[in-house]
Amino acid sequence: MKHLELRFESGVATVTLNRPEVRNAFSDEVITELTAVFLELAEREEVRCIVLAANGTAFCAGADLNWMKRMADYDRAENLADAEALARMMRVIYECPKPTIARIQGDVYAGGTGLVAACDVAVSVDTAQYCLSEVRLGLIPATISPYVIRAMGPRAAHRYFLTAEPFGAAEALRIGFVHEVVGAQELDAKVAAIAQTLVRNGPAAVKACKQLLHDVAGRKISTALITMTVEGIADIRVSDEGREGVQSFLEKRKPSWLL
Repeated sequence: MKHLELRFESGVATVTLNRPEVRNAFSDEVITELTAVFLELAEREEVRCIVLAANGTAFCAGADLNWMKRMADYDRAENLADAEALARMMRVIYECPKPTIARIQGDVYAGGTGLVAACDVAVSVDTAQYCLSEVRLGLIPATISPYVIRAMGPRAAHRYFLTAEPFGAAEALRIGFVHEVVGAQELDAKVAAIAQTLVRNGPAAVKACKQLLHDVAGRKISTALITMTVEGIADIRVSDEGREGVQSFLEKRKPSWLL
């Protein structure tokens, strides 16, 4: 991979954006590489958690300037194809069956906020600045909006989508866009602690639980939804992993996936 670094350790795969000279901005090549690596990691049994990180002073500054220059001459069909590639990458990350953690060591702008929102857990350094800057350029954050609005909530999105104001890590925490804010010296330890918590959980249960979150969030509590949840718990209880997990708890021993 040209623009990413990949590392494995104790069930955790770390994907690191490695374009610090352009503040880890997106390009069509970065989008292709991120899509491919998340699809690959989703299929690898030994991977139990994925950390999305970045090198340099910024986590992700949005679109690469050279990429934007090329897009300026695109017709509508070319823009559709380009936007579809970005949308697919966001969806692949969001729907990845492995739990994901965004390790945010620096500023996050525009499309970079989509990466944060697409991850299950977000841990931010306290000096990071966030900004949905698209309207300043006469654009809109359309492709990332399904994920960012879910992450920060519609009310906060109304303000920050429309004003393009930068906001700090403390505000990102207040509105629920990130889960933890720590000092730079604590960032790796906090991310590692969350990752190891995820690795200790039943892998099939984590996959099913992530799908449950996608299926239930925002839906009306209807008879069909209740039926789905009833069937979900019944199915997991009779699964091999479900039986092993309960039995190991009753016998006060480690479950088989930790042996």
